[in-house]
Formats: sequence, C-alpha cells, structure tokens
Amino acid sequence: MRQAIDSDLASGRFDAVRTRFPPEPNGYLHIGHAKSICLNFGLAKDLGGTCNLRFDDTNPSKEDTEYVDSIQEDVRWLGFQWDNLHFASDYFEQLYQWAEKLVTDGHAYVCDLTAEQTREYRGTLTEAGRESPGRSNTPEENLDLLRRMKAGEFPDGAKTLRAKIDMANPNINLRDPVMYRIAHVPHHRTGDQWCIYPMYDWAHGQSDSIEKITFSICTLEFEHHRPLYDWYCDKLEIHHPRQIEFARLNITYTVMSKRKLLQLVQEKHVSGWDDPRMPTIVGLRRRGYTPESIRAFCADIGVAKFNSTIDVVRLENAVREHLNEVAPRRMAVLDPVKLTITNWDEHGSPVEMMSAVNNPGDESAGSREIPFSGSLWIERDDFKEEAPRKFFRLKKGGAVRLRAGYIVDCHDVVKDADGNVIEILCTYDPQTKSGEDTSGRKVKGTIHWVSCEHAAEVTVRNYDRLFSVENPDSVAEGKTFLDHLNPDSLSTTTAFVEPALCEAKVGDRVQFERLGYYVVDQDSRDDEMVFNRIVGLRDTWAKIASKDGGGQANAKGPANAKGKGKGKANGKGQRNDKGNSNDKGKKQS
Repeated sequence: MRQAIDSDLASGRFDAVRTRFPPEPNGYLHIGHAKSICLNFGLAKDLGGTCNLRFDDTNPSKEDTEYVDSIQEDVRWLGFQWDNLHFASDYFEQLYQWAEKLVTDGHAYVCDLTAEQTREYRGTLTEAGRESPGRSNTPEENLDLLRRMKAGEFPDGAKTLRAKIDMANPNINLRDPVMYRIAHVPHHRTGDQWCIYPMYDWAHGQSDSIEKITFSICTLEFEHHRPLYDWYCDKLEIHHPRQIEFARLNITYTVMSKRKLLQLVQEKHVSGWDDPRMPTIVGLRRRGYTPESIRAFCADIGVAKFNSTIDVVRLENAVREHLNEVAPRRMAVLDPVKLTITNWDEHGSPVEMMSAVNNPGDESAGSREIPFSGSLWIERDDFKEEAPRKFFRLKKGGAVRLRAGYIVDCHDVVKDADGNVIEILCTYDPQTKSGEDTSGRKVKGTIHWVSCEHAAEVTVRNYDRLFSVENPDSVAEGKTFLDHLNPDSLSTTTAFVEPALCEAKVGDRVQFERLGYYVVDQDSRDDEMVFNRIVGLRDTWAKIASKDGGGQANAKGPANAKGKGKGKANGKGQRNDKGNSNDKGKKQS
C-alpha cells in the first residue's frame, strides 16, 4: 500500500495524501472498524496528509444520529482527530446533478423492474444477464422519469435509476447497477427533502471525488466494485481517486457482522451495544481496553491482501502488555475463606500497616499502606487440606508467605456440618515480615489477602468470551450463530478488596494481584462499586485446551481454545505462586 502511494506521488498522479474513514451510521463501530481507522488516519499522519471523517448516510431507514455521535466519540477515543467532517447527504444535490448528466449522455436509464425482477435479470456467474425494457428509453424519456421520481410521483420500489454498462459483463457489479431507489423515508439530516436516495456504490466514489480524496482505502470485498468506482469517475470526467483494498479483520470467538451484532442487542443476548462482551469499540472501552492497546493490536496484525482470521489471544495480549506497564496493583479476594492467625495477640497491636509497591515495573508509581490483622480473607483455592506435592500455596502442615506481610504456618482448620472448610488456623512468624525478614526461612508460595475488618465489599463481573467456539459463523444445518453463545461468558460475585480500591473512579484500571486486570464500571454508585474483568493474567483458554487434548472443551470450559496467537501467549504480570509477584511473567503456577 505504501509502495502504491509513493509511486503515485512520485509520478505526479497526486500531489498529496488525502484519505477518509467513511462509516455508515447504521450501527456502532467494532474492532474491525478500529483497524480501518488506524490505517486511514495513520497513513495520513505518517505521510503528512489529511484524513476526513465522512458518514455515508444514504439509507435513512437504518440510520440514526445516535450512531453518528457514537462513531465520532469512538474515533476520538482511539486517539485520532479528523481534518474535516462530512456527510454524503451534504452532496445529495451534486450527486443528483451528476445522475442527470449520465442520463443525458445515455449512460443511465430509469428501470421499472421490481427488486426481485432486477436480481433475476442480472443473471449468474455463468450466465449473462438480460436487458431491462427501460434500457431502450431515450435520454429525454429517462430524464423526465428521473425528475418525476425526484418529485415524489412514484411509490417506493416502483422505479430505479440504473447505470447503463454491460449486462453480459463477467463482473456482476457492472451489469447495470442501481444508482437510485425510491424511499419515502425522512432522513436524519435532510428531513423530507428527498424521496430518492443514492446507492452506496454511486455515492461513495463521487463523495471521494468531491472531497479530492487521493487514496480510497477499502476492505477487500470492494475489490470487485473497483471497476464500477472507476467507471463512474471516468464517465463524469471528475477527480479520480485511487482505490486500494485490504483484508478486513476477522477474530476468533467473535462475530463482526453488524446485522448479527444488532440481533444480539435486540434479542437481549447482551445488555446493549456497550456490553463488555461485545466487539464494539464502546463495548471494549467499557470492558476496560485502552486505546493504546487497540492501536498496538492493529499495528501488530498489520495489513494483508488476503482474508484470514486473527487469534483473539493477540488482542488480549495487547491489553495485558499495556496494563502491565500502567495499571496499579491492588489485592482483592473473589472467593473468600477466613484465615485466622491464632498467635496474633502476641503481636502487641491489633493492626499493622504493610507497605506494598503499586507497580513493580514503575518505581514512580510509589507504594501504599495496607492494614494487616489477625483475621484475613484469602482465596479459597489458595488452600488445600490435602495437597499434591507441587501445590505451592497453603496446605495443612505447610507454610506460605502472605504478600507484603508475614510467613504463616497452617496447623488446623474449622469445618461446617457438611465438612467444608470455613476457617483456616495459622500462626505467623514475627521475624518474616516482607522487606525486614531476619528468619532465613524460605517458602515456595506467596498468596494475596485482605484484612477482614478493613476490607470493602464490591461487585465483580467476570467477563469471558461471548462465544464458545473459534468460528461462531460456522453452524450446522438448522442451527445459528446463537447456538454457540458461551453460557459462562458472565459471572457475578461479591469480593473483598483492600481499602485503597475505594478511592478508584469509573474507568480506573487496576491489576487484582494474581487474578487479572479489572476496571471500575459505570454502574458503580457511592454505596456499591462494580468492577469488570478486562482480561486474566494469562490465556486460561489455552490451558483448558491443553488439558483436554488440544482443542476440545471440558464440561465447564470453552471449546477449541488453541491460544496460538502471535506474541507472548501468557502475557505479563502472571499469577505466580512461587515467591514474589513475578510481574515480568517468567514463571507460572
């Protein structure tokens, strides 16, 4: 792409780089659009050019100002600013005048065929199409009919304006494509001014020309539309941009069809366009993804000329790597069991403040004080009464270090009537305080905790992939993509967190140590904080797949989780139960 642009600039075909991002305002943007945004705006920035944001608003029945507003917000959030803001509807009058020119020159005609008849007359890939009866109209007849269409004399679907090209052309897009259709529908910007609306292929290229765009960067499905793009510009003898195509973005465990995303919203399989499981930019933003991570992902996957599917692990790794650098560490317990230090009364004070670094990789992030007491919450799966040899967390008769605290030794447990452990009894070693350890003791495990008395209760939403298979669009007969919805894509729990998390604000991102990255959700209130899981500290789906023989899910887990993506599949800042926090991700439990 860069070579093509450099060549055109060197030859004098164009004098500058002028690109555009042209979304249709009929839905929310998704991660695939983010790739196009980064490409169009990035090329303009790198080559000293300009990039417009233009809404191709030619289908009023599906468009809304809600989408217009959200798209502008998404572009800005990703870190880009357009040079000019345009709408295809700004050019409706010019497009119509050009349509009259094509009619007058004998290059367009008014057709009476219905939409179904038009498809039938178009032919197939192996059979030429048939000419519409309207093809024999004189330019004068066609001009009269077109003006009457514009004046609103005919009902919806009664007539269309078609380009007069070649009904036998091997490229079906050139078999007299429709330029205008009748639709008595008010437009979100022009109101009832128009009752005929241009088709995308007609409006798109001519809008590029009006804006003096030099490079029209499109996804690969428009490659077969390029001859039509060129035909219109040539017949009108207007500024002729160069169209260059690239492969659109496809990601595993994800659907990218606007129609299917809309179906998910309308049928309430998700809470809305901004549901954190959605691949929409608003969904990713609410999930806690950062614009830096999405830009890094788009740069990492590059631009190709052939369609392929990117492993979602690469997107997850991108946000892991960025958050590992910038997210402060905090302790939270999601599945609590009580740990009581039976000799804590020997400590001399009921509470001791422990110092913990906010980010091991960033000294400037400083440290915080955490209250430590004789009654703590720890994760239930960090304890086993009878544990295997390589279990490096807490077990009966074993010892473990409490992060930023002391080494504790477990000597007994308390169980309920059903035999479940409800309390773990330990003693602490006063000579083993983190940073001041004089005991010489070595233990292999380190776990996190929060003080029972000082912990705050919060709601935690653990989000996972929305679909349970790599390709949700691949379905058996009689099934739909909805049959692949992951029933475990959202679980909600009440967690205990250290006091410092009470100061977090909506949108703040943190690492729950040894658990994952989380963001404060917009549903948070003064009396209830809500955290969304952004991503775990490593690709647990790949781990599930390896246990199940390379791709098949177990009863509770997702299917086909290969987790092969480019980059560091386990990310950084892993959960590590052997020793310290291991924020560089060199070991894993």
